[in-house]
Amino acid sequence: MYQALRPSRSEFVPVRNLRYHVRLWGEPSPHKPPLVLLHGWMDVAASWQFVVDALAEERFIVAPDWRGFGLTDGGGVDNYWLPDYLADLEWLLDHYAGEGDAARPVDLVGHSMGGNVAMHYAGTRPARIRRLVNLEGFGMPARKPEEAPARYGQWIDELKRLHRGEMALAGYSGVDGVARRLMKTNPRLTPDKAGWLASHWSALQLQPDGNERWQILGDAAHKIINANIFRVDETLALYARISAPTLMVEAADDSLHGWWKNRYTLEEFHERLKSVPSVRIEQLADAGHMLHHDQPQRVAGLIEQFLAG
Repeated sequence: MYQALRPSRSEFVPVRNLRYHVRLWGEPSPHKPPLVLLHGWMDVAASWQFVVDALAEERFIVAPDWRGFGLTDGGGVDNYWLPDYLADLEWLLDHYAGEGDAARPVDLVGHSMGGNVAMHYAGTRPARIRRLVNLEGFGMPARKPEEAPARYGQWIDELKRLHRGEMALAGYSGVDGVARRLMKTNPRLTPDKAGWLASHWSALQLQPDGNERWQILGDAAHKIINANIFRVDETLALYARISAPTLMVEAADDSLHGWWKNRYTLEEFHERLKSVPSVRIEQLADAGHMLHHDQPQRVAGLIEQFLAG
């Protein structure tokens, strides 16, 4: 089993009628801003442990479990919306970095969905971000307005499936089953790290039949598509307002090609990135989408080097 070099501590913070779980490392410092780490879809804050352990310097680090993930409750909703993550992040920054005239800009790092949230938030509240790092947060393929009617219909159909219990997440008889599932999804993940992650990614829960099974700590409602079509023009407007120097880190394994084939490509994403006033792109060899698990030392090195600049 992987042994954490810098164990985290947990806090629960009131955020918009939710009890938000946050992992913390280090202590606040007047000399360095908080480093805020945002996990991706169907992930948890503990997923950052390998990168935190690989950092050369101690930092005050704040990593929340997004609503409906990990130990943060989802509030009983049956679908989730990107704007909610932006508002949740604002509440968390108010708590950990001050608000109003007392607010301190933070260093913000996001992976995948968390990278998309980080980019959108940095365009919404540019003054609150000192440095921005996006790990594999590419956004979505462009959509056409005429796709909207079918999209709304699909959203309603998926909600019905969720309420019929047809979208429930699979359970596992043991935590080792969760670890094997993680390694199947990411063949680069070593057994020691998979076992450690599985113990934070899942929990033993009572089932309707009275038995207990290990369940992923993610609300099945996250599987519901967004009812609104993705609009590139809105994204570019947000990107254009980012004032923080930005680092984009991509894995050598082309995630976009794996997900979307030729419908959405790295070239198209790089064209969008031209709207960001100050951005640098780095590619990480021998890494897939979960690059913070595959190459935590190199990810930590890229982050620290960029934040020191």
